[in-house]
Amino acid sequence: MNSMKKTHAPLDGKKALVTGGSRGIGAATVLRLAQEGADVALTYVRDKEAAEEVVRGVEVLGRRAVALRADSGDPAEAAGAVDRAAEALGGLDVLVNNVGVGLLGPLEGITLADVDRVLAVNVRGVFLASQAAAARMADGGRIVTIGTCMTQRVPGPGGTLYAMSKAALTGLTKALARELGARGITANIVHPGPVDTGMNPADGPYAAGQAAMTALGRFGTADEVASTVAHLAGASYVTGAEFSVDGGHAA
Repeated sequence: MNSMKKTHAPLDGKKALVTGGSRGIGAATVLRLAQEGADVALTYVRDKEAAEEVVRGVEVLGRRAVALRADSGDPAEAAGAVDRAAEALGGLDVLVNNVGVGLLGPLEGITLADVDRVLAVNVRGVFLASQAAAARMADGGRIVTIGTCMTQRVPGPGGTLYAMSKAALTGLTKALARELGARGITANIVHPGPVDTGMNPADGPYAAGQAAMTALGRFGTADEVASTVAHLAGASYVTGAEFSVDGGHAA
């Protein structure tokens, strides 16, 4: 009788936090990490019901999950969510900086309040979460940050503030890779292109133009982005790198 080896999921037993994990790319990432064996915490700001639905989806997969309300624009909450996640899960191995706010519009219409809010969430919040995660992680941890295709190609006017905020995350990622490399902690960034989500549906009023800007001529799916994030959560010799999941938007 042939003996059978028990197979292990790539992230079996890992503990992960996905910020902004109640919908879209964040929710897809939570579920993909759970499919690959991780227990996952996720943050949300307003939609508790959506967050709890994602938690139930993880539990169906046989993994643990917890939803934490946290506003990444608040310094204490951005860092505190990492500590709360680590305490709830019994450790932290993977941080996915997915949370972000988008603000598109003419340069002359952007207010100081707009600048402060976008930078607070998209830059300061990501920095503070990464800093807190580095303090919590054992050697060999993973930090994956979600950027945007607009850091590599801004196809038209109106994206100045958003593109600037996300471009800062590339510098942060490369610096984290150098800062944490001696501990075996990797840091990488994923740049999604037009992706079919509730905030930017593939049948929305501006979708045709966005799809036409890609080489593949279509929107991506949240699952397609999540698969790259999950790969990086398990990869050990990839760090300081940028990955475009954009259908050729930057080609």
